[in-house]
Amino acid sequence: MEFRELKYFLAVAREQSISKAAEVLDITQPNLSRQMQNLEKEVGQQLFIRGTKKITLTEAGRLLRKRAEEIIELYHQTETELTKPINDISGDIYIGGGESYVMGLIAKAAHFVQNDYPDVKFHLFSGDSGTISERLDKGLIDFGIFIEPFDLSKYEYLRLPLYDTWGVLMRKDSPLAEKEFITPEDLWDKPIIRSRQSIGKNKVSEWFGKRDEELNIVATGNLLYNMSLLVEEGLGYAVSLDKIINTSGNSNLCFRPLYPELVSHLDIAWKKYQVFPKCTEIFLKRLREILSN
Repeated sequence: MEFRELKYFLAVAREQSISKAAEVLDITQPNLSRQMQNLEKEVGQQLFIRGTKKITLTEAGRLLRKRAEEIIELYHQTETELTKPINDISGDIYIGGGESYVMGLIAKAAHFVQNDYPDVKFHLFSGDSGTISERLDKGLIDFGIFIEPFDLSKYEYLRLPLYDTWGVLMRKDSPLAEKEFITPEDLWDKPIIRSRQSIGKNKVSEWFGKRDEELNIVATGNLLYNMSLLVEEGLGYAVSLDKIINTSGNSNLCFRPLYPELVSHLDIAWKKYQVFPKCTEIFLKRLREILSN
């Protein structure tokens, strides 16, 4: 399987048409069609469902699209790193993590680096711990921010000195808004909105004292902003971290901490024996300096 074939395959998947993809790629339609047929023979599976109006991907095709996008992204990152002059302090730093106000420490280190080296660019990727770990393992990001508990034995990591407080995001006119804090019993009969990361065997589920299946979980998500829109519409109560959604001023929402108190520490991790470009080494050095002060 050649790199060119992956690029052609992604073009067909994106355009949902051999003729449109051929036009974008500036090659002939018969040539592109033949190469896609050869690709299917090479992988031994059908990749396309060829309809009368458009082409869609089979399950195998969707898997190949995901892997092809990762391969091409990694190729471009590597090309950028290798083509820079040795003494040139520039480049791209990729950081993945969930939503947390602790990301402010990362932003502070990034600001220091960019002040000294304006050609260094930062790219943030949001996702749950499983997604972040997968991208870190594949080399698609340089650093991952993980909410404890998470098995970091295969990584190098630094514990960040701050922690996040768990609580409930709700409308200010909801009955529970009158309470100073929220107990598990307060939520047992309420519609709950949970982050996908907080479902399963973890501290949040243990705090509830009930299995997830016994709770009235009406929605899940991986971005608190989107979950907050559901809360604002009255869909339910979102179990979330503090200081991410602004609940001050004219906001219709408020936040109440959990009781017993539940907090989560965070770590920044990277692959063991990782050889970083100069700009990434500088970022990590600046972050260590911030954490030591």
